[in-house]
Amino acid sequence: MKSNIPASNVPQPSLKDLNIENITANVNLVNSSNPSPRFKFLLERLVVHLHDFARETRLSQDEWLQAIQFLTSTGQICSDVRQEFILLSDILGLSLLVDSIDHPKPARSTEGTVLGPFHTHDAELVKHGDQISHDHNGEPLLVVCTVKDKNGNPISDVKVDIWEIDSNRPDGRCIITSDQNGKFWFKGIVPVPYPIPHDGTVGKLLAILKRHPMRPSHMHFMFEKSGWDKLITALYLRGDPYETSDAVFGVKESLVVDLGEVDEATAQHYAGAYKGMKLLAYNFVLVTEKDAERLRMGRNREATDKFNPTAQTDNGFIGF
Repeated sequence: MKSNIPASNVPQPSLKDLNIENITANVNLVNSSNPSPRFKFLLERLVVHLHDFARETRLSQDEWLQAIQFLTSTGQICSDVRQEFILLSDILGLSLLVDSIDHPKPARSTEGTVLGPFHTHDAELVKHGDQISHDHNGEPLLVVCTVKDKNGNPISDVKVDIWEIDSNRPDGRCIITSDQNGKFWFKGIVPVPYPIPHDGTVGKLLAILKRHPMRPSHMHFMFEKSGWDKLITALYLRGDPYETSDAVFGVKESLVVDLGEVDEATAQHYAGAYKGMKLLAYNFVLVTEKDAERLRMGRNREATDKFNPTAQTDNGFIGF
């Protein structure tokens, strides 16, 4: 194929006689015309760390090829309903790390955690009090929650995306909206432990590492409203056998809860509830986008100063 790139645009200096010592600097030099400071920074650091990894581990060509084949197989498994790369990110701890960096939470606010592999975009909008699970094998559960700001003021009209796994399929999911008191409630089933998909490349990797694929009992929540920092989180049941060994590192002590039981007064207040029914109650606290951005920019600046005091930040993102 004939090239249309003029010879005058060939990167300088000439890329000849490259070796272990000079390959990294020259690759970054070739990429340095990237007009986006942020993308330029990301790619430069990626190249540096990839090359340093190869040098540090003395990576062999056979090992490199196995890694390429692993990533190729991971991509081939992906579909509209299964994202094996997200799962890989989860079990390597990267998902939690990125969420912690991008959505820092100040004191008195609800911590975030991983999205997980089972979220879908087809959940139905339901009314307060609706039943979201149709699994007859599950133990009935009443869920009563509030959404407030860090000063205790209720936040109305928050879109709350909720999902949990039943005994045989992704069923317990819905979208609900907080009322004028910041409250939402529904009926589901008591969460149980379940395995992440482990019939693909991620499962094979876990087996090699002698790690189990189990997640502790939990229920997912995602909160969205204009002007407020998006919150992806989950509530975990205390005492679960996998509470301290979650395959995707999602458990945080502030998100571990004890189930209660519905009393007579509560049963009379919530239609369809009954005395002795399991009860999950929690008060979620959101932060504004401005507060989250201010905190994120400050922490980004602190992180930048540790390795490159001359680096610049653009809207809280490190560049150069």
